[in-house]
Amino acid sequence: MSNTTYWFLLLWFILSTPPAVGQTPPPAGTYQDLVTLFHEWRAFEAPPLRAGAPDYTAETFEKRWPEFKKMRARLLAIDTTGWPIAQQVDWRLAWAEMNGYDFNQRVLQPWARDPAFYKSVWTERSDVPAHEGPTHHRTTEIWTYAFPLSPPERDRLLKDLKVIPPLNAQARLNLTGNARDLWVAGIRDIRGQSSDLKDILGRPGVREDAALVSAIEAAITSTGDLALWLEAEAQTKTGPSGIGKDNYTWYQQNVHLVPLTWDDEVMLLKRELARAWSALKLEEHRNRNLPELIAANSPEAYAELAERSARSLMNFLEQDEMVTVKDYFEPALREHLGEYVPEETRHFFWITAHYDPRPLYSHFYHWFELARMDNEPHASPIRRGPLLYNIFDSRNEGLATAVEEMFLQAGLYDDDPRVREIVYILIAQRAARGLGSLYAHANVMTMEEAGGIHSEYTPRGWMKTEKELLLFEQHLYLRQPGYGTSYITGKYLVEDALADFARIKEARGEPFHIKDFFDRLNAMGNIPISLGHWEMTGE
Repeated sequence: MSNTTYWFLLLWFILSTPPAVGQTPPPAGTYQDLVTLFHEWRAFEAPPLRAGAPDYTAETFEKRWPEFKKMRARLLAIDTTGWPIAQQVDWRLAWAEMNGYDFNQRVLQPWARDPAFYKSVWTERSDVPAHEGPTHHRTTEIWTYAFPLSPPERDRLLKDLKVIPPLNAQARLNLTGNARDLWVAGIRDIRGQSSDLKDILGRPGVREDAALVSAIEAAITSTGDLALWLEAEAQTKTGPSGIGKDNYTWYQQNVHLVPLTWDDEVMLLKRELARAWSALKLEEHRNRNLPELIAANSPEAYAELAERSARSLMNFLEQDEMVTVKDYFEPALREHLGEYVPEETRHFFWITAHYDPRPLYSHFYHWFELARMDNEPHASPIRRGPLLYNIFDSRNEGLATAVEEMFLQAGLYDDDPRVREIVYILIAQRAARGLGSLYAHANVMTMEEAGGIHSEYTPRGWMKTEKELLLFEQHLYLRQPGYGTSYITGKYLVEDALADFARIKEARGEPFHIKDFFDRLNAMGNIPISLGHWEMTGE
């Protein structure tokens, strides 16, 4: 029996078994009961403190496990029969999060296997609802501060910084794993934190505040000590870092709610890689008599190109009736137009952007979604904030990838067909890197070997120009199972949802409008595409 079948049979058994004779049957439960339980669950999920830092010690997890099992049993006892689909979806979101907690404790154990888990300082907002990959519960989000600091913000930053030394000390107690690739790659993240902390000292008003300087220096010292310890311990690490095919499949199906197996994903990504390469070559043939794209070669040229591209995308979305364009869309995009990067230091995505940034800006649909979370919080408290454990990846990364090609097919590049080539290069890169990550999780390749697929199968050698991006991406995908494939698997699931949505419209004799599809998807919040598909179509 598969693990997936086991969980569904367990749920069926709990819901269908009658009470013993003379025993009062438990209440069926209401949606409000689910909401109440969800708030209790989220409060429980954040660990208690140990010396001022979140406690990830083995004994604390063991002590809390019985309470978790009771909470999960309460969720499984709620009978959702007759609930509207949207409320049943919310139940499954809570179920998926609890499965994520279970999986983290049994298998992934980032606090024991993954040194990068202890990275505390984040200087930029993620382009998805939460940080990509496992992250501890008391991070220092520098991007949320405005310098010079107001008194309340100064106190908040001091409180944040004081978590770092005890957490770093705890890391040396908790990190007992033998995952060599995760260990070695994680040292880079901890080393980078020292530089980020030093940068804070240069922010307006910080040098003049003795208490802040002291807290920053203590964090720098403890971070440096942790990095030295990690480097010394790295010599003893010899084990694999992947979680294996069966664990990967269970995680995808029961936590991220992606209805695919490891083998399914290999087949899908191989197919998309071949399709992207062949489509690219056909595009190049079709465009053979057109002028080549010329990359922006100065700050002025890039600024002009970025402005023209931003206007083109926003006009296309509105005038071609792709989606309801909200007032906050364009400001959200304009914050991320980028700037000129010298040719010798451009990584893959900025290589594409210097030819034409519209494919990348299409992927920046991300920022529309985050602006929606800020400006129009979802009515459901379960969907209002980021889902835990990156459960949102098939939605956010999948949709952002899907619209790149959807916008192409809908005519965004009719004014310059050469730009279509960039879209297929992007798809090939994402398929190649995801395929590498699958082999790394199956432990048939090291992280470096997975990076070889990522690099060699990206067209035009554009992944060979700057190695930092390659290291960052393959490390992230090894840390967070399913993230590396979510761009392509999520794209497939979005296309599958669109196909069903259109088929049902056609069967009912109703007109199909792509704007209806995107608007309904947007209104559901950042939930897995499989659940969005169900809520949208009833299937």
